[in-house]
Amino acid sequence: MTPEPGTSDDVVELRVHGVSGAGAEQILDRPHSHQVAGDRSGGFYRPRPGYPDAQGPAGVTVEAYRWSDLPSGTTIRTLSLMFLLPFMLCNVAIWMRPAPRSGAGVVLKAVCRLLALTLTMLYVLAAMGVALDLVAWRCVPNPSCLAGRPWLSWIGDRPVGLTLAVFALLPFGALMLVWRLATRPGRNFDAFHTPISTSGGHQLSAVGQWDRAPTVDRLCSLHGAAGLMTLGLGLVAARISSGPSMLSVALAVVGGAVLLTCVVLVCAHPFVDLLPTGSYADRIARGLRNLAFVLIAVVLVAVAVDPTPWRVRDGLPGYASAVGLVILSQAVLLFLLGTGALIARSRRRHSAASTTGTAESPERRRAGRDPAPAPGVEPDEARRGFGCDGLGSGLLQGLGAPVIAATATGLAVAISADLVYRVADLLNRRASADGEREISPPLGYKWAIFVFLVAAAATLVATVTIVMASRAARTRTARATVAHDYPDAPSAAGFRLRQVERTIARARFTERVETLAVVYACVVGAGMPSSLLGMLGLAPGTTVQRLTGIPAAATDFGIQMGSFLIAALVLGLLVGGVLAYRTFGFRRYVGVLWDLGTFWPRVAHPFAPPCYAERAVPELSRRIVHLTGQGHGVLLTGHSHGSVLLAATILQLPPEVCGRLALLTYGSPLRRLYARLFPTYVSEDVLREVGERVDWRWINLWRDTDPIGGWVFSPHRPGRAPTVPGAAGTVDRRLRDPVDVVPPPGDSVPPPIVGHWPGESDRRFATAVTELASRLRGRPSTVS
Repeated sequence: MTPEPGTSDDVVELRVHGVSGAGAEQILDRPHSHQVAGDRSGGFYRPRPGYPDAQGPAGVTVEAYRWSDLPSGTTIRTLSLMFLLPFMLCNVAIWMRPAPRSGAGVVLKAVCRLLALTLTMLYVLAAMGVALDLVAWRCVPNPSCLAGRPWLSWIGDRPVGLTLAVFALLPFGALMLVWRLATRPGRNFDAFHTPISTSGGHQLSAVGQWDRAPTVDRLCSLHGAAGLMTLGLGLVAARISSGPSMLSVALAVVGGAVLLTCVVLVCAHPFVDLLPTGSYADRIARGLRNLAFVLIAVVLVAVAVDPTPWRVRDGLPGYASAVGLVILSQAVLLFLLGTGALIARSRRRHSAASTTGTAESPERRRAGRDPAPAPGVEPDEARRGFGCDGLGSGLLQGLGAPVIAATATGLAVAISADLVYRVADLLNRRASADGEREISPPLGYKWAIFVFLVAAAATLVATVTIVMASRAARTRTARATVAHDYPDAPSAAGFRLRQVERTIARARFTERVETLAVVYACVVGAGMPSSLLGMLGLAPGTTVQRLTGIPAAATDFGIQMGSFLIAALVLGLLVGGVLAYRTFGFRRYVGVLWDLGTFWPRVAHPFAPPCYAERAVPELSRRIVHLTGQGHGVLLTGHSHGSVLLAATILQLPPEVCGRLALLTYGSPLRRLYARLFPTYVSEDVLREVGERVDWRWINLWRDTDPIGGWVFSPHRPGRAPTVPGAAGTVDRRLRDPVDVVPPPGDSVPPPIVGHWPGESDRRFATAVTELASRLRGRPSTVS
């Protein structure tokens, strides 16, 4: 590491990249760099000394923080984490719930955690469906199924109990695998915890200081115990159906008690979250986990050695009912979550409307609500996104928790159902000469695939409808924006102008995506109770034919196509997991979702991917404190998700450190995505506190062509008054993109359309850096 200069006039520009995963040289916009702090996963880099142009605009010292390997790492780890996607989405949902500190927030937290527990049970049930129901119970006793499969025929003449016990090791191993993937720390985050106490009063200030223990450890123990008892009770139920014994009944009672205890404790907020490390809560959670391991071992031995004859029937006894009950319970929990979120949203809007109506001054109404429409902006566009509380009033605001939870649950159910369905199709030997019955999955899984197909079709129809319905408005706005930005464009630039129009129109579709999420979630939530029909023995084909007249063969064909669609989705996730971290362009679209999900600590599902903010935010805090302690002013520049990391970091720094900071954000999703999805954690008050902490030395650059980033406080265009009064109105600065639509002198092509890409080489970026550096140095800026 090289020594760092430390004069009172020196400013360090600390750049934090977004989801692009760029290298240090790309972030620094310099060809050679060396590491000055951190490691390969999360490190700080500077231009190599001795090379020309080592400093940035206004003579600042340029430094980059590269964190892209924290949420992902190697390709193998990325692929493994893709299997945890439903767990991650369920964990994100708990952060979208409104008012977490209120009584309703605690209840909704309990509902989210119960839903997360059912996902673990569903995961175990899917593995049981393949290993126990299809293979051990249906295939092994069937000679035609064993024919040509030496990997199964070796156990064909063994007792049924021994076969079940042996194949029960597969779901046991699957549970241990996902447990290991999620709990294995990719890095020792404890070494990066900073002693700086949280000085912000908002919820976002806790992100990054979240102590992994004891909450995650307790949840891991409870989920592990519940998963083991799901497996154990499935085996015991099958044993009891063929003839109960004292031991099997006792194991069922004890196993049921352990599972019920896990369900109750998961809902107990003080038990999971408030008790300190080393308290009785840790001992109880570990005790339940250890008891579950002992019980599953006893169950496996008891099932293997019990001499009572087995009554082999069609399907593992009790398995189909267990699947149906779990899916039905998920539907009930989603209904409760949606109802609670609707009530909380209604109360919040009513309270905020009452406060606004009595407290807002006429001056603020004129400045914030009655601006003159800017060219290129639809009527009321300048006010759109400002609800009664000043935040984006999209469909997902306040309702993100049930929507994302339904998406996570629907995805988990669909993948589980398709896994069992595909394996059944592989094992099935139809209409053999001996007349064995075909191997088919439980009807509950067929209904799940049918619901997924209907939801996918409804989402596709909604997509086409919204695209067509919004095209005219988006195109009209894009044309007005282009006409305002390039009034003197020559006729030869017509093709380029149309390209810019299409880019702006596509970028404006982001706000419509939430409607598609709501459509998918509503269809999935409404269709999940159909698992009850499966428990009653009603097949989708005959039921749909009876209700609608559609032939059963058509429904069965649709289920087959739905199964292939789910398989294609899983394959797409795997390919996307590779390309997201191997292909620079692809990561821009996929990485934003993954990095958004893994930004939040694990408080709902402990098997979700680890939260990288547990290292990134404390590490940034420690570096900033070190630089300011050396006499530097620090200009924090964050692109895309890097701006979110910086906002969380600023909220944790003490006032004396914030007094030497300035903030430059570009392509920032703070308002456009986070304020909509996480209104409790990224609210108007939170954003204003960030600005106040840096004494409003904050500039946010945004472009109309950006589909992810946007304005933070005011969407005004150059030459127009801000839509909010005071210092907040000076933060946002819109950049024309592209710079021009005709080739510059000496070039044959026009400047590129930047969109969401970083723009450190843009002269307007350098202008903003120069202005903020001058303000940090206490001198007036020489840049207009």
